[in-house]
Amino acid sequence: MQRMPHPTDGTVTRAFPGTDALALTGGPLDARLPLALLEAVKAIDTPAAELDADFVHELRNKRLGLSETVLQQIRRYNDAVRTGQRVSFDDVLALARLIGRRPDADLAFREAGRRWARAIVETVSGPRRGAARTLPALLARPIALGALRRLARRFMEGTLVRQGSTLLLDVASPVSADAAPRGAGCGLYEAAFREALLALADADGAVDHVMCRARGDSRCQWRAEWRRR
Repeated sequence: MQRMPHPTDGTVTRAFPGTDALALTGGPLDARLPLALLEAVKAIDTPAAELDADFVHELRNKRLGLSETVLQQIRRYNDAVRTGQRVSFDDVLALARLIGRRPDADLAFREAGRRWARAIVETVSGPRRGAARTLPALLARPIALGALRRLARRFMEGTLVRQGSTLLLDVASPVSADAAPRGAGCGLYEAAFREALLALADADGAVDHVMCRARGDSRCQWRAEWRRR
């Protein structure tokens, strides 16, 4: 089993075999992102039914998400979230590339994106979340847009622009852009964008990946309609 990157060891794994490694760089990231990645892998690898102790021990040796290393990392990242400690970009990059080697990488990244979004939306005050979802659209939209912009800037290292009824999320260096074949790693941000729109604007439309670093573009960009359901 490959060694998990530790938040302080500076380990960076290579991009998925057969893909070109991109020059992805950035500043330290909020710990909610690597925490979501590991919690998603743990949830996927956890059996649905109760198993006997011997088989559980065997699974822990075979499934990354059940390994003691991952459980320790989850505890560390939970501590980092509580204390406001950020994680180096290279450490999260290494983690994303490790997950990208899984045959179910697309599923893992999308599950992580939803978990990530729910965690960052929780940083928005309850009254603001409620107002963004329940007030008439004329009042709610500016509240939701302001919150989404702050989340994009603080947690995704991105910018959010409104163009009429369309929102564009622009991220110059997505940490998972080259993690898996066919741009599957970008599903992390796509799922997070959609989940955040649902939570803050009650919008549940399609999210289109209109620009992609993995396809040779200078940045990744996602476009979404944000009309209420």
